[in-house]
Amino acid sequence: MADTFVPEPITAADSVGEAVCIHTSKIYDACNDQDCVENVRLHTTGEVQEIIDQAVNVKCGQANLLWVYVDVDPVPFNKGFYAVDVRFFYRISVHVFTCIGKPVLVTGLGTFDKRVILFGSEGNSKIYSSKMMLCCADEEAVRSANMPTAVCEVVDPILLDAKLVDPSCHHPVPCRHTRICDIPPFICGFFDAELLEHTGRPFICVTLGQFSIIRLERDSQLIVPCYDFCVPEKESICSLDDSPCELFQRIQFPVDEFFPPHGKTVYRPQDTPERP
Repeated sequence: MADTFVPEPITAADSVGEAVCIHTSKIYDACNDQDCVENVRLHTTGEVQEIIDQAVNVKCGQANLLWVYVDVDPVPFNKGFYAVDVRFFYRISVHVFTCIGKPVLVTGLGTFDKRVILFGSEGNSKIYSSKMMLCCADEEAVRSANMPTAVCEVVDPILLDAKLVDPSCHHPVPCRHTRICDIPPFICGFFDAELLEHTGRPFICVTLGQFSIIRLERDSQLIVPCYDFCVPEKESICSLDDSPCELFQRIQFPVDEFFPPHGKTVYRPQDTPERP
């Protein structure tokens, strides 16, 4: 059995004051993904669907991430590993072209589901704290008291493509979609009217580029070197009497906005090879 370490002063390094115990989240496993999600079918309102019924073409707008649902379940017969199920909810805008007039910008809801398997170690002890508030017996909260915590870091996706699909075609496009009953009510609240369930009418499918980082964490007690207390050194601004021009002059010139960042090839006139 390894020796037990206890907090004590450190004399080996003059800059380190002591070793202290901290309670933090330790990352056991993580992955970064670059997903190209094709054929995401949009849920739309009745008013938007009437515009789509008259559409002849569509063009990409933009996509915004609304929310991410994350769930963790142990992998059977493989102790220490967990399945992380992630569902992304997007608000997607598309330009719809009809036979007359300018294109109309419409919005809809798109979803994307993915699963990853990560190592989260084993934990037999159940964790309870004053932060957990149960008005009654919550079976889900009790079951997950010793589970690792899944964290998903994600940015807004890139809308890569949009297309109009006619379900009457002989070879319909298989699309990713979610039933309306499986969409949380607060997500539906981002739209002006009730979202429709998919029927036999024309619809829009989009392709998204999604970057994400998913990791599994557990609460752990670690020993770390302590240098000193964190004392803020920045002084607060007590007065706003300065003129706007004086405040502007204090801002550092944004060089990176005008020139390429370091590490990229920069073209210079003298680099041009001489002609024979």
